[in-house]
Amino acid sequence: MSRIIAVEDFSAPELDVYARLTENQLVNRAEPDKGLFIAESPVVIERALDAGCVPVSFLMEEKHVAGKGRPLIERCGDVPVYAAPLEVLVQLTGFHLTRGMLCAMRRPKLPCPERVCDGASRLAVLENVMNPTNIGAIFRSAAALGMDAVLLTDAGSDPLYRRAIRVSMGTVFQVPWTYLPQGEDWTEFLRSRGFKTAAMALSADSVSLRDAALNSEEKLAVVLGTEGDGLAASTIAHCDYTVRIPMSHGVDSLNVAAASAVAFYQLGKTEEV
Repeated sequence: MSRIIAVEDFSAPELDVYARLTENQLVNRAEPDKGLFIAESPVVIERALDAGCVPVSFLMEEKHVAGKGRPLIERCGDVPVYAAPLEVLVQLTGFHLTRGMLCAMRRPKLPCPERVCDGASRLAVLENVMNPTNIGAIFRSAAALGMDAVLLTDAGSDPLYRRAIRVSMGTVFQVPWTYLPQGEDWTEFLRSRGFKTAAMALSADSVSLRDAALNSEEKLAVVLGTEGDGLAASTIAHCDYTVRIPMSHGVDSLNVAAASAVAFYQLGKTEEV
């Protein structure tokens, strides 16, 4: 049975993890086994629990303890549940986006990249994508549009940042992901796993996203670059394809999250139901 603990003061130490710790403090790189993330809203919390994430505590509006929070609380044994009145919780920045419920959870151990690639035929590769909102939107598109997994460079944003999780609608817990090997040419790593690589970039030798050869590849990794600068020139040079999205009205490029949705729709494994 969970412990329901009333919280009346925004300065209460029980609220520190939700209100006062930075993302870097939550990650706790000095002691990664103690790292945390914050899941917001019942849907996101449920998806995290379904993925095996371990809850540490809940924070929710009082009325949700016996309402929409009850099924989640019942799944979590004796995990403490901090219940606060609305006037306390609205002091949390962005509280209204949480649907009245948050959960602090242990950061799961990430799989190795070899394991993520095994059995996959379509990968999304994110090179140094920095904006958590874009990360979350890309994961949501990957889940919806037939990508088997996501691989990231370690210089990009963390998919378990609070905003990334929220924007993804919890799909960061449904789509397998991990970081690419460091200190080596990761395009060669992907090639060794049987993948052809498609760099999404504008260049003189780029092929159209509609090129039939792309969809005919048995195993394909769609490679997307950082906001603003896009993919590194060396990355483009090492990829098997350079791919452009056909556009009109003089527009030369899309935001990386929008580009990902277009590319995944064309190249993913989506089937109509």
